[in-house]
Amino acid sequence: MLLSSIYRDEICTTVTTHFVEPENRSESQKADEFAQPKEKGEFDCPNGIKPEDEEFQEADSHGYLSRCLEGKKASDVRLAAISVGTASRGGLGKLSIRGNTSTSRLTDLGLKAISRGCPSLGVLSLWNLSSVGDEGLSAIATGCHSLEKLDLCHCPAITDKGLIAIAMNCPNLTSVTIESCLNIGNGSLQALGRTCPNLKCITIKNCPLVGDQGIASLFSSAGHTITKANFQALNISDVSLAVIGHYGSAMVDLALGGLHGVNERGFWVMGKGQGLHKLKSLSIASCRGVSDVGLEALGNGCPNLKVFGLQKCPLVSDNGVVSFAKAAGSLQSLRLEDCHRITQFGVLGILANCGGKLKAFALTNCLGIRDIDFEFPLTTSCWSLRSLTIRNCPGLGDVGLGMLGRLCPGLTHVDLTGLQGITDSGILPLVQRSGVDLVKVNLSGCVNLTDNLVAEITKLHGGTLEILNLDGCRCITDVSLKAIARNCSLLSELDVSQCRITDSGIAILAGAEQLFLRVLSVAGCSLVSDKSLPFLALVGKSLVGLNIQHCCGISCGTVNQLLEHLWRCDILS
Repeated sequence: MLLSSIYRDEICTTVTTHFVEPENRSESQKADEFAQPKEKGEFDCPNGIKPEDEEFQEADSHGYLSRCLEGKKASDVRLAAISVGTASRGGLGKLSIRGNTSTSRLTDLGLKAISRGCPSLGVLSLWNLSSVGDEGLSAIATGCHSLEKLDLCHCPAITDKGLIAIAMNCPNLTSVTIESCLNIGNGSLQALGRTCPNLKCITIKNCPLVGDQGIASLFSSAGHTITKANFQALNISDVSLAVIGHYGSAMVDLALGGLHGVNERGFWVMGKGQGLHKLKSLSIASCRGVSDVGLEALGNGCPNLKVFGLQKCPLVSDNGVVSFAKAAGSLQSLRLEDCHRITQFGVLGILANCGGKLKAFALTNCLGIRDIDFEFPLTTSCWSLRSLTIRNCPGLGDVGLGMLGRLCPGLTHVDLTGLQGITDSGILPLVQRSGVDLVKVNLSGCVNLTDNLVAEITKLHGGTLEILNLDGCRCITDVSLKAIARNCSLLSELDVSQCRITDSGIAILAGAEQLFLRVLSVAGCSLVSDKSLPFLALVGKSLVGLNIQHCCGISCGTVNQLLEHLWRCDILS
């Protein structure tokens, strides 16, 4: 191996490494955020390490090191150098490799080098690697018995053979994620269930060879240990859900999506299986088999369910969601998205029958929700509800929103994004009848709102309001900024993008001594000009984020001066 072919940071030196606090995030958060793409040529890795970092960094109290490689940096030579360079520094604990079209120098030989020199490897993530197959993964299984987490995504050369080797040789395995691996099937799941006694988290997405046999074998063997599962776009049927409902006794978090082979009976049997008593979070998306009957069975069969999300399930109607709300007595958070058979009757029925524990309710893109002029019997109020989100439900107007305001007097968080049919009179009941003070208000895209509403919000809740989003509210002027400056003492984020504010409004904000904004957005405000420079500079002393994009009145020279004076602030221009 030529020394010139080894990157400087791979040679073991006396450079001091940086300690990073141990991770406290949940297993699902780590798996989901493990290596998400950010910008071109960049991606996130555990502990914030980036591919361009020139130093290894401590990952935990054992002194294990983490390394992330991408594109051309991922090669057999580099992995061999890492293997040699980390041996005297506690050993490599986490390795993430993200391939692309230029990752041609990485083969099974690189993983073999890691397996020989990094026996303490605990986390391995392989993304978009067509040149790595069973031979390399089997080598990891042979040399890295401490492996706890494995993430495989778009690795077509890896088959059941490689994953079975991992399962049989890595008894500490706790988390496995397999996504879009076309040659991994039932055999891998059978091996994981039978030979991995510590398996807690399993994610399988878009693997066409995985079927009922694999899911059934996995849960019949390891259902008492698996606490979190995510199954998306698999060729499974009612049988798999029945097995999960019966054997998933340890399950706490379950996500199901794109299971087109599962019918109404599958969800009904899963709820009737009496095995999901520990389930606290359930998410179902794009499953056409979910019906009112199945939903009610799930509510009865999951007595400790606290968080539930339903998306793109066309058979679910008002009867189903109301029956579910009655049955799920522990429910604290409910999210409904793209469920077009749910109407205003269903929404009001949920709030009236939620059992007094519901804290957050979100409706997104539900086109069946429309104003209905009738008197709903207000025999009870949902005092427990703190957060109400209604996004892009164009049929909802002032009448329906007024009813919700009367039913939900305890709101602190309100998000009404994209409700173009509502006016001040529709939102006022939410604002005026609130038994507690509002903290976060998002009215983005509510084009008919005026300064009068903002004045009322700030007058009643200015002492607690922290976030106010008025993006796209075209009737908002400097009058609103004056009310904000006069009444708001805790406001940290303000968005008045595409509003009719002027330089005078910015000056008003700058003169508010009690206001310490952290984020300000005036994007698309055509009446804001270079005259606002001194005022933006004053406001910017406390800012960490400033958005002045598409402000045609602000010149490049003003932008450059702001960049110079507000060097601590992230400025979008």
